[in-house]
Amino acid sequence: MKRAVFALMIILSLILTAENSSAAARQWEFDPAHSNVYFTIDHIFSKIRGRFATIEGTVHFDAKNLAESRFAFTIKVNSIDTGVSKRDRHLLSPDFFDSGKYPLITFDSTAITDQGQGRYAVAGKLTIKGRAHDMVLPLILAGIKDHPAVPGKQVIGFNGTLTLDRLAYGIGDGKYYTMGMVGKDADILVTFEALSPASK
Repeated sequence: MKRAVFALMIILSLILTAENSSAAARQWEFDPAHSNVYFTIDHIFSKIRGRFATIEGTVHFDAKNLAESRFAFTIKVNSIDTGVSKRDRHLLSPDFFDSGKYPLITFDSTAITDQGQGRYAVAGKLTIKGRAHDMVLPLILAGIKDHPAVPGKQVIGFNGTLTLDRLAYGIGDGKYYTMGMVGKDADILVTFEALSPASK
């Protein structure tokens, strides 16, 4: 009898452990008003800066449950803004992003690795111009705090920088790079905030 009770306790413990390990990570409400993707790229001698103004996202993050944490972003290509409308129209053309055919850029994480000191390597799939590419997005957790302007909410923030070879992702055919006009390496800054009800 004692063995049967002991066995039952072990089974219940395993079930509870499995349930806890598969619990969903904390969900955050993505804040598009305070989230952007910025880029910098060379033009002959100057540095051209721009951004994608419209980004939507899904954030599930718990530093103690990275297995169930997830980041997913959707960028509207036609929200590109470099401050010069003629240049923006050229970037949206088939010479570069071809936004008429490929209106969205997406990123979906597949695994998140803790690298210490608030740094995370977010592996995932970057889909751009209809092709999915493996990519690691380095993110730094800026912090979590009660939102100073939104009672009852907490805010979480992340920032990440990386350099992407635009030609490897089909953003241009290399013509303007060969001419010495537009560089191939773009420096990217991903910065975003998300909200969640404050812990009681």
